[in-house]
Amino acid sequence: MDSFFQAAQILVSVLLVAVILIQIRGQGSGFFGSGQASFRTRRGVEKTLFQGIIVLAVVFTLLAIVSAIQPSWLF
Repeated sequence: MDSFFQAAQILVSVLLVAVILIQIRGQGSGFFGSGQASFRTRRGVEKTLFQGIIVLAVVFTLLAIVSAIQPSWLF
């Protein structure tokens, strides 16, 4: 069961990095906010990517907590 949490955590982390890189590339700006100085509303695909990042980050955090708390003698 421990290997399941490790594999799931690796998969979620790779997906999280990929979605973040897609979002950064889609904005057309450089790193560290050097692109746009104005605020705007997220719409369409950009909003979906942003929500996906939040979901993946929460899932990653929960997997990390569960794998840290899980007693090794139980499984």
